[in-house]
Amino acid sequence: MKLSGDYPRFAIVAGNGRFPFLVLEAARERGIDPVVFAIREEASPQLSQKTPSIHWLSLGEIAKLMNLLSEEGIKKVLLAGQVKHVQLFSTIQADRVMENALGDLQRRNTDALIGAFVKMLEARGIEVVDSTLFLKPLLAGAGNLTERQPDASEAADVEYGQELARKIAALDVGQTVVVADRACVAVEAMEGTDATIQRAASLCNGRRLVVVKVNKPQQDMRFDVPVVGPRTVEVMSACNATVLAIDAGRTLFFERELLLQRANETGITILGMT
Repeated sequence: MKLSGDYPRFAIVAGNGRFPFLVLEAARERGIDPVVFAIREEASPQLSQKTPSIHWLSLGEIAKLMNLLSEEGIKKVLLAGQVKHVQLFSTIQADRVMENALGDLQRRNTDALIGAFVKMLEARGIEVVDSTLFLKPLLAGAGNLTERQPDASEAADVEYGQELARKIAALDVGQTVVVADRACVAVEAMEGTDATIQRAASLCNGRRLVVVKVNKPQQDMRFDVPVVGPRTVEVMSACNATVLAIDAGRTLFFERELLLQRANETGITILGMT
C-alpha cells in the first residue's frame, strides 16, 4: 500500500545488523523515503550507499541528534538495529544531554536506557513507532516452522527454558537462555544471543543444547524486539544446539527463507511458542 505525500516526516535511527536496511526498503515500498540517522559505532557503512538522506552521529551525540531531527522536521521515528549494551563501558564521549540522562537513571538496563531516549523524543513531539511497523510479514509464525520435530527430551528442555527465560526477561537481564537436559547452562546478559550460545557450548563438552529466546512480559514493540537471522542458526549448528524456540508473532525473522533453509539443512528445529 502506498501512503500519501502528506505522511509525517519519518526517520530511522539505525543501529547494527540488517534491520535498518529492511526497514528502509519496506518504507520505500509504501511511498515513504525516511531520513536515516546512523549510529557511527554500530551501523553499517553500506547504509550510505542506500540513501542520500543520512546523518552519521556518535552514540554520545544526543544533543546533535535532537537538533538534526528538528531541522529535518521529523515527526515519527523508528528505532531499527541493535545498540550493544556494552557500549556503556566504551570510551565513547557522551555530550551533556546524554550525561544528564544517564545520571538520572536508577538502573541502566535496556528498558531504562532506551526508554529514557524515547521520552526525550516524545517531549519534543516526536512519535516513536512500533519497530515492526513495516516488517509484519517477517514476524515468526506459531508451531514447528522447520522440517524436523523435536524429540521428547528437547520438548522438555523447551518447556523448562521458556519458564526460565520469561523470568529472566521480566528482570530485563536478557531474553535468551540455553538449556541442556533440564539444566540452565547459560543466561544472556550484555553479550547477545550468539555469544551466549557459544559460551554454553564451551561449558558442555559437546552436549546437545536447546536455545529459548523470548519477549519481555511487557514487551514494548518500539524497541528491543527479538530478532533471529541465519547467523544464529550457523552458530547453533557449530555449537550442537538443535532447537531454537522463539515467541510467535513477536520475533522478527531476517532473511527468512535462508534462515529456514539452513535450519533444515543442519537438522535444527525452530519452534514458534504461543
